[in-house]
Amino acid sequence: MSTVADGKVVIMHYTLKNSAGEVLDSSAGGDPLPYLQGANNIVVGLEKALDGANVGDKKDVEVSPAEGYGERQGPGPQPVPRNQFPQGVDLQPGMGFQAQADNGQMMVVYIAKVDETTVWVDGNHPLAGETLYFSVEIVNVREATDAEVASGQPHSIDGTGCAPGCC
Repeated sequence: MSTVADGKVVIMHYTLKNSAGEVLDSSAGGDPLPYLQGANNIVVGLEKALDGANVGDKKDVEVSPAEGYGERQGPGPQPVPRNQFPQGVDLQPGMGFQAQADNGQMMVVYIAKVDETTVWVDGNHPLAGETLYFSVEIVNVREATDAEVASGQPHSIDGTGCAPGCC
C-alpha cells in the first residue's frame, strides 16, 4: 500500500472551506493536486495531517492560522498608486506580487482591493488569520523522481513529464 511520507509525491483531490462553510478552492471537477510531501508545497497543518495516510483515505482536516497562512500582522492594507503596477495587468484581490521593502528585502504583498487610482496591498496572505477546513481524498502516492526532489516540487501527476513552468 502506498503511504504518504516525506519525499513522496502525493496526488489528492481537495476542497478548502472557511469557517463560514464557503468553498474557497477545490479540485472537484478538475485534475487532482500533486505535491511533494515534506517540501512545504502545502500548508504545514495539512501536510502534518496527511503524513501516514494511504491511497483511498478521505480526511477532514482543520488547520489553525498558525499552521496555515499565519496570524494577521502589521498595519493591514496600504494604498499604492495604480500607476506603480504594470500597465495592462488585470489586478484582482488576492493576487500576489513581489515588492521591495524599505530595507531592500524582497517580500510578497497581496492585493486587498483595487479602485481606479489606488491598489490596496497587504503583507498578509488573504487567508492569514483564518482557520482552514480541508476535505481531502488521497488518489495516489508515488516515489518522487530525482529531478522532483532536487526542485522541491512535483513535475507532473505521473512523474513522466513536466508541469508548466517547472522544467
